[in-house]
Amino acid sequence: MKTNDDYIRVLSIFHYIVAGIAALFSLFPVIHLAVGIALASGVIQDPKAPFPIAFAGWFLIILASVFILCGLLFSFCLFLAGRYLQQRRKYIFCLVMAGIACMFMPFGTVLGVFTLILLLKDDVKTEFQTTPV
Repeated sequence: MKTNDDYIRVLSIFHYIVAGIAALFSLFPVIHLAVGIALASGVIQDPKAPFPIAFAGWFLIILASVFILCGLLFSFCLFLAGRYLQQRRKYIFCLVMAGIACMFMPFGTVLGVFTLILLLKDDVKTEFQTTPV
């Protein structure tokens, strides 16, 4: 019979895997960042454009940078949640990250739901409280 320790170990491993997948997906806007840099620097020009093309470049640079940073931050926090699950520390952080992970479909949804189910058990909750920091 599986114990909560086994489930927590498996969930922490899957947190690392989903964090890696999320980091990979968060780097997709690098293409938009490269196009934005090309537009802003003047490499790509259109003399017949009705508005300054550099503005569109800066818009792409800012938007892509925000998406990349948010995605990498999410990946890092998911990685930390896996580490904290393993160490049985920071219960609230793990609970919040499980809820946030549900938005990263389909892998994060499955991971988040199973993590929430496990973390809401009373014996797991007490295990987090009794673990020395």
